[in-house]
Amino acid sequence: MKISKLIRDIHHWGSPILMLPLGIMIIAGLFLMLKKDIGWIQPPTQRSAIEISGPPETTLSDLYEAAAAIPELEIAGWEEFDRIDIRSDRGIAKFIAPNRWEAQIDLVSLEVLSLEYRRSDLFEQIHDGSFFADWVKTFIFLPVGVILLILWLTGIWLFFEPYWKRWKRNKKRAKKLAAAE
Repeated sequence: MKISKLIRDIHHWGSPILMLPLGIMIIAGLFLMLKKDIGWIQPPTQRSAIEISGPPETTLSDLYEAAAAIPELEIAGWEEFDRIDIRSDRGIAKFIAPNRWEAQIDLVSLEVLSLEYRRSDLFEQIHDGSFFADWVKTFIFLPVGVILLILWLTGIWLFFEPYWKRWKRNKKRAKKLAAAE
């Protein structure tokens, strides 16, 4: 079997295998690309209205108590938070709960500046396949990524092969013409 036929076959049969998982990855990836531009995907980061010089007097314990008092977060203990993101340049702390709610709290006044549902983490889990199950991430989405890499490589081959063959044929003709003279 010729290499060009093998590469065409790999490229042809690899494509249907990728259709559904790659479509899911692409759609979720598009949402992730827009997460900072669309507040529905990820709440915009607020800014404290209080300007202070130096670090605030607020302790982590104070911040935790302010966040734990928010019923939408459904937090009973400090260790239950998915993550806490302190944005010192904006004067806020973001508390992200496992139920995907995000509270943005002022570092000085402890006022809740924003309380919204955060969908970007959901789209990230869909994008990498972990939303469906850990085995889907490992045994479906990872192989799809490898097959996509192979399709990319075979696509490059299929794109450049005619030019390479034409260059080789022209070189051979030029050599024949030079020998005939």
